[in-house]
Amino acid sequence: MAPRVDALYFFLVGLAVFFSLLIAGLIVFYAVRYKRRGKDDIGVAIHGGLALELTWTIVPLLITMVIFVWGASVFFAMASPPAETMNVYVVGKQWMWKFQHLDGQREINELHVPIGRPVKLIMTSEDVIHDLFFPAFRVKADVLPGRYTTIWFQPTKPGRYQLFCAEYCGTKHSGMIGQVVVMDPTEYQTWLSGGAPEGSLAEGGAKLFASLACNTCHRPDAQGRGPVLEGLFGKTVTLQSGETVAVDEAYVRESILTPSAKIAAGFQPIMPTFQGLVTEEQLLELIEYVKALQNVPQVQTR
Repeated sequence: MAPRVDALYFFLVGLAVFFSLLIAGLIVFYAVRYKRRGKDDIGVAIHGGLALELTWTIVPLLITMVIFVWGASVFFAMASPPAETMNVYVVGKQWMWKFQHLDGQREINELHVPIGRPVKLIMTSEDVIHDLFFPAFRVKADVLPGRYTTIWFQPTKPGRYQLFCAEYCGTKHSGMIGQVVVMDPTEYQTWLSGGAPEGSLAEGGAKLFASLACNTCHRPDAQGRGPVLEGLFGKTVTLQSGETVAVDEAYVRESILTPSAKIAAGFQPIMPTFQGLVTEEQLLELIEYVKALQNVPQVQTR
């Protein structure tokens, strides 16, 4: 995104400089050209000018429309990650950034990514509002407690790049910094192979799913008291109210912490809340486990 953001930025700067010099120059020119040179000099009254009115109406309109269309195209590109991305979960906390790769690798205030690969960050906060800012990539987004926000970037040059919290979050806000380490793909795989021995996020989620006895209600044979999770993520479900909702990370999170908020049609509000019983990291593991069931076919029953 950096070249596109920079191009728009320098266009705006150039536009401002051009019109600033133009207006200042015209003021000086007209002040000298039409200076009153005698006591009896009286200017001629002008009663309207259609061409002039149209000019200073149409020209600014065209300029603002160019800015709007250009800015909108950059905004939508920032808001629309590619279909295939490397997903990394981010948890903001006073005063650190915690990154979790899908294979289980965890990092604090440092994020390793391969060069040339689109990276999508799925972010939430444990306490207050933070803001994850990558100056070199020209992307930033608020990180909010209780919900997920996303940003994406695609690094094009290896190296180390700074990251910051761009939202004042407390006394140690200025120390909530870190680095993105952009590596060659082979070096990244070597680094990744030394990951956490406990396994991937989805594997951790499967163990947690069983330990919390979630599998007693969410059975793959559709005989449980809760919805079948196999093949559910990414689809649309109908609620008791008749509304529909997409099954994404936010929906799964809400269903775990506030299960009575959106009850699927055909089921009773009997699921207990796990608010305070699972941490943000465990929530991410459970979400990844549900996502891992996305391509698992449902068990056919009679």
